[in-house]
Amino acid sequence: MSAAEPRNGAVASAKPTAARALVMPLSIKLAAGFLALMVVVSILAPLIAPYDFATQNLARRLRPPVFWGGEWTYALGTDHLGRDILSRLIYGIRTSIAIALAGTLIGAAIGTALGYVAARRRGWLDDIIMMMVDVQAALPAFFIAIAFIALIGSNLLIFIVLVSLEGWERYTRLVRGLVISEQAALYVRAVQALGANINRVNLRHVLPNIAASLVVQMTITFPWVILLETTLSFLGLGVQPPGTSLGQMLGAGRNYLLQAWWIAVCPGVVIFLTTLCVSLFGDWLRDRLDPTLDSNS
Repeated sequence: MSAAEPRNGAVASAKPTAARALVMPLSIKLAAGFLALMVVVSILAPLIAPYDFATQNLARRLRPPVFWGGEWTYALGTDHLGRDILSRLIYGIRTSIAIALAGTLIGAAIGTALGYVAARRRGWLDDIIMMMVDVQAALPAFFIAIAFIALIGSNLLIFIVLVSLEGWERYTRLVRGLVISEQAALYVRAVQALGANINRVNLRHVLPNIAASLVVQMTITFPWVILLETTLSFLGLGVQPPGTSLGQMLGAGRNYLLQAWWIAVCPGVVIFLTTLCVSLFGDWLRDRLDPTLDSNS
């Protein structure tokens, strides 16, 4: 009986810790709710947009939003070409999130593959990959994207590939370090001693064990990818008319800040809130998934 008591006590003390790990602060709930709203808006954009985002009507240009003396017909006002800001914002959210998500996933896939190869092969191949990482870290993706667009032009596919260059080197460094660390762990040596192939061990055990760190890294990289897309579109190098994105709307409104500030402020607020919420949720997720952090501290 006495031997069982500590075991039960250990289980009892572990339950509150696990419960606390699932508790979300109010700020994180709000951030998660806003991100869920952005996803829903992106998916249902054709159904909830009140107008065609590209339809122009100069007779209704520069109408103010409803909270600035405007009418509910155009709740967020219109731009310099008479296009409905709310409709353009809805489709802009859809475009920007799709580009950022695709760019993040591609960058994560490239970085993870290179990091795994570097950790698995080592030697000269490891040196070449890490040299590429150092070059990418020294030369921001923004300047690389501008150079490529200037040389070969831009379409949506090329733009997504260029946006994916943001942060891939972080995945490579992270995966390389984690795989090397995991390969030195006792459980990996034990499985290898039983005759398992190292590639099978890595695919069945090592990579799943580092998946949580990769997810956290994706939430950290995602805001930077959004900002890169926004910056390039703001400069006219990203999504081209008649398409729309948050960055393109922001760029189009910079010439009308004095007489029609809502053209730039509305997408700017959405960009700010989206990046802030992703960063908050990523920090919270990192704390929950990091086993080295004590929830009692």
